[in-house]
Amino acid sequence: TNQVKDAKINMLVREYEMFSMKENENISGMFVRFTNIINSLQSLNKCYTNSEMVRKILRCLPKSWMPKVTAIEEAKDLNTLPLEELLGSLMTHEMTIKNHEEDEEQDKKKKK
Repeated sequence: TNQVKDAKINMLVREYEMFSMKENENISGMFVRFTNIINSLQSLNKCYTNSEMVRKILRCLPKSWMPKVTAIEEAKDLNTLPLEELLGSLMTHEMTIKNHEEDEEQDKKKKK
């Protein structure tokens, strides 16, 4: 019924609006959760533009990601940036951070 559909849409829109990256979650895990919400909304004919989704992803990242967010906002046109390109950029940044942390750990072990 329409009432059930509206209730589902309202619940999913709320999930979308409250969406944020969880502590200790990686970018791909966060993106899977985000995509599930978006796909469920699309199946109920509630759609967001690519630009809205890109901006939402950038807003949901933790404070430690703000330098990267700022760099993306300054370097890219968020109205035309494909969501997949944003995902690739964020995953690359995440790998760089992990590699840097691993290098620091190895340096600490060598010093002991």
